[in-house]
Amino acid sequence: MAHLCGGQTTQGGKMGRPTDPDSTPAPVGTTAEAGLIPDLMARIPWPRWALITVAAAAGVLVVSCLLCVLCCCCRRHRRKKPRDKVAVGLGSARSSTTTHLVQPEVGNVEPPPQQWGRLQLSLQYDSGSQQIRVGLKQAVDLRARGPGDTADPYASVSLSTQPRHRHETKAHRGTLNPVFDETCCFHVPPAELPQTTLQVRLLDSRCFSQHEPLGELSLPLGAIDLRHVLELWHQLGPPGTTEAEQTGELCFSLQYVPGSGRLTVVVLEARGLSSGLAEPYVKVQLMLNQRKWKRRKTSARKSTASPYFNEAFTFLVPFSQIQSVDLVLAVWARGLRLRAEPVGKLVLGARASGQPLQHWADMLAHARRPVTQWHRLRPPREVDRALALQPRLHLPLPGS
Repeated sequence: MAHLCGGQTTQGGKMGRPTDPDSTPAPVGTTAEAGLIPDLMARIPWPRWALITVAAAAGVLVVSCLLCVLCCCCRRHRRKKPRDKVAVGLGSARSSTTTHLVQPEVGNVEPPPQQWGRLQLSLQYDSGSQQIRVGLKQAVDLRARGPGDTADPYASVSLSTQPRHRHETKAHRGTLNPVFDETCCFHVPPAELPQTTLQVRLLDSRCFSQHEPLGELSLPLGAIDLRHVLELWHQLGPPGTTEAEQTGELCFSLQYVPGSGRLTVVVLEARGLSSGLAEPYVKVQLMLNQRKWKRRKTSARKSTASPYFNEAFTFLVPFSQIQSVDLVLAVWARGLRLRAEPVGKLVLGARASGQPLQHWADMLAHARRPVTQWHRLRPPREVDRALALQPRLHLPLPGS
């Protein structure tokens, strides 16, 4: 009895542990190990919807990266494909356009013509006064022939029947598209119009060397209807290889001091004179209100067509009269008649035009500083006509 009341025994004589009524034995054939993903989700302190959102975003990012890699591979494959193997079908092209699809041989290609720029001008003929009015508007796309990509262009206008009567515009600094906006007049009888050609030359102004031609225009007036005002653009041609009739060039400097009214002219040198001239010298003359006022001259140089003078002359000109003064420089020499005659002249001042007017304006703009330039001499009669001077009557020498 005692043995029975003290406890229950199991088979084999061993006393078994009391069983927990709440514990249930594991079923046969299963394991008690938990899954990896549920354990990770259980350890992350985020809600389930946040985890699902992060997983979806990561999936979209991975798919986008794969698509980008595929696109790059396709592009590289297309670039590596040789172009000469791509078939170009001309069967659908019309017969009128197939000639433009064929490239000509390199040897048959003509080089494009050189462009020298364009010039805009206006023409008007007044039959009453028998004058033709030439208006120089502007030029575009000029070609710089010297060093650099700019020029100082100016225009020279003349007629074939009056080669010594020329009009020069003001020089424009540092541009290939100058705006002239100047007008000049020439006296031409109606009977001479069919045989007259308007000649316009564009030149690059140089201070210490010969002016470089930029382009030319020859316009026969007989082929133009001058009964109306014409304003047209014209293509410039290549500059001529020969210069117009030259009488030489003169280099001098100008300096004006407004406070003291001192006008200093330094005659430096001349060049391009005729070899048949003897003892050339330079006369410097001031005119006030178209009347002769003051005059100086250099010493003569013997047996040279390029005399060097380097002589200075000073004139007292009050600032109130500087705009009423004309400065005339003339080269004189003895010719075949053994007497001194003017070889060429030029005039500077407010009534001048072209490069002489520009030189005068530079002198006034840069007071107290000498301004040096080369100038082309003009025929004496042309300058005298512009100044309204009457030539002196020369009596013939005995035996001449």
